[in-house]
Amino acid sequence: MKKGKLILIPCTLGDSELSSVLPTDNINRINSCTTFIVENLRSARRFLVKSGIETKIDDLHFHLLNKHTAQSEVSLMLNAAMDGQNIGLLSEAGCPGVADPGSEIVKLAHSKNIQVVPLVGPSSILLALMASGMNGQNFAFNGYLPKDKSERLKQIQFLESLSYRQNQTQIFIETPFRNNHLLEDLCKHCQANTDICIATNLSTENEQIIRDKVKNIKSKKYDLNKKPTIFLIHKY
Repeated sequence: MKKGKLILIPCTLGDSELSSVLPTDNINRINSCTTFIVENLRSARRFLVKSGIETKIDDLHFHLLNKHTAQSEVSLMLNAAMDGQNIGLLSEAGCPGVADPGSEIVKLAHSKNIQVVPLVGPSSILLALMASGMNGQNFAFNGYLPKDKSERLKQIQFLESLSYRQNQTQIFIETPFRNNHLLEDLCKHCQANTDICIATNLSTENEQIIRDKVKNIKSKKYDLNKKPTIFLIHKY
């Protein structure tokens, strides 16, 4: 029997219209799936309804993949593909497998010789890098910085130094309700001429992208509380 495919389905980053950020062919790919691996069941259902999926929501099969998922459950999630059915992998926002637990499923699919099909869609990380004007030839995404304040400050200073030594853009994120604290730490502990880019609410009507020197950023008041934000720094 021919195996099904694992379709990597990007989602919108906010409440933007699907047609403004996702190709129309993605809908055809979504309709080829009746089984979906998702991070949050409620938001996944909402996205599929918004995308105009033809199968009734109650007739779809969902597997939850998040930090609470047992490894024994993960190993069974691709059974439908082994039986010839396509499976859709949905991120909570943006692209599956990028700053997202879906990479574990993608790795498993490759080990089972299941074809992986990535679809075009918005990645907040790449959109922020594109809009920053910083080095797009050499960059690193560092995920979340440490929660412990002293460790976080060490990491900020390390990344700033690394950026200078390797001419490398450093990209990271924070839990939205701690964004303001992170920005304060960057302004306080990075050198005055280090460049910072703050990319907020990307691909939505409230999108805001700011790039400036630390010495200028710290003199202004930006409220990033509870706003999805990507931070980039580069020391030249």
